Amino acid sequence: MSEATRSKLIDIELDETIGRATPDVEHERAVAIFDLIEDNVFEPVGLPTSTDYRLRLALVEKRLVFDIRSAEGQKLTTHILSLTPFKRIIRDYFLICDSYYEAIRSATPSQIEAIDMGRRGVHNDGSQLLRERLNGKIVLDTDTARRLFTLICVLHWRS
Repeated sequence: MSEATRSKLIDIELDETIGRATPDVEHERAVAIFDLIEDNVFEPVGLPTSTDYRLRLALVEKRLVFDIRSAEGQKLTTHILSLTPFKRIIRDYFLICDSYYEAIRSATPSQIEAIDMGRRGVHNDGSQLLRERLNGKIVLDTDTARRLFTLICVLHWRS
């Protein structure tokens, strides 16, 4: 399918169930949303292709709710994704990110690069798991899955 006929997200809204966080975390959430909207492929299965969608995310009982709407705001479908399978990978991602930020202050460039390669590997694992869990519900390209996984991680980041 050509780039011109792909479906995409034009807006992402976080439901009040997500909760508010510190200004730094809110900034990271805004950046993650901006990056995702800037470039994405988002094709809900069974809905028209070559259209734009709005996505409202909510957290309900350890599940991420994808409320998918038309560009005009009309409710189209809802998908619910258990976050339990992501628990370990999100924890690992945060741990390696902490190591990376600590290494920036004191490690050698080769040590920093090694940690960053590990961080990217865990990030890739998370985005692949996301694509698998959304299989048959929403088609995402690799980059969109990576950006959406980043947003999911940032939603878990409290401080």
